[in-house]
Amino acid sequence: MVKKKTKFAKIKGFSIQFMPHSEIRGLRTTERVRKILDIILGSNILILQGRLEPDEETRLIEDTMAMIGHVKNFKGIELAVIGNGDRQGFFSQMRNGLVNALSGGDLGAITIIGPATIVKEIKRNPRKIELLLNK
Repeated sequence: MVKKKTKFAKIKGFSIQFMPHSEIRGLRTTERVRKILDIILGSNILILQGRLEPDEETRLIEDTMAMIGHVKNFKGIELAVIGNGDRQGFFSQMRNGLVNALSGGDLGAITIIGPATIVKEIKRNPRKIELLLNK
């Protein structure tokens, strides 16, 4: 039997960091965005419990776009939110809305954010998440 040499693409160093929602719960929008960008600029992929508010997500994207061309080797971010889905009944939506209001966020969701230099694409469907990395 002849063994074939397998070539694996080497990816420059990165790490995956999980952040519980409690770590950003008390922060203002600018502080949340700054904390997230500091993690991303350190070549980390961030898995955030919950989801950002729409204005926070907008601010994150705006700040990221402003940084492109001004920060060395920064090409932007890839962002995806994976949640429970919208196919719930009226009472389930009411219960989830109440729980989310009390907890300060949608804790049934997960937000994945990574630098575009590392993350090529994030594919999602109801059964799996695919994180495709750049070579």
